[in-house]
Amino acid sequence: ERPTVGLLNIGVEEVKGQDDVREAGRLLKETEIPGLDYRGFVEGDDLGKGTVDVVVTEGFTGNIALKTAEGTAKQIAGYLKAAMTRTWLARAGYFLAKGAFDRLRDKMDPRKVNGGVFLGLNGIVIKSHGGTDAEGTAAAIDLAFAMAENGLREKIEQDLRTFYLRVSEEAVQALPETME
Repeated sequence: ERPTVGLLNIGVEEVKGQDDVREAGRLLKETEIPGLDYRGFVEGDDLGKGTVDVVVTEGFTGNIALKTAEGTAKQIAGYLKAAMTRTWLARAGYFLAKGAFDRLRDKMDPRKVNGGVFLGLNGIVIKSHGGTDAEGTAAAIDLAFAMAENGLREKIEQDLRTFYLRVSEEAVQALPETME
């Protein structure tokens, strides 16, 4: 499997964004990484569309994006609840569509996919949402167990070594002959 990967940025154009994000995008684009299908920059509105399988960002921006999505979902749920309880006809419609609403609620339940992965550490670390409950904590533990069982840390370490070697080789090849 080759998951599609995008870097979160303020635009999809290569000239947009902070220097470090643009440089990371350039390196990912120019360096072939086995098992990774880099698609370029993605924007905030791509997060829920499935534009890519994995969106990569740093912790500050990622936390803002996550909490914005959570807040928006809660706000829409509140609007929907108010609309569906306003009249007896709306309540009847809700009752008829209850199964669909329950499936939607389950699909959007952040406890089912609780936990962000910290990379760059010599082990598996899952950062769980501080406001989660037992179900969310269990989901984060399940995620950590699956990652450890499948040797994810070792695979990431090997892929990073391969990536750094390729980037280093390209940098040496780009040096003027007088500097070699």
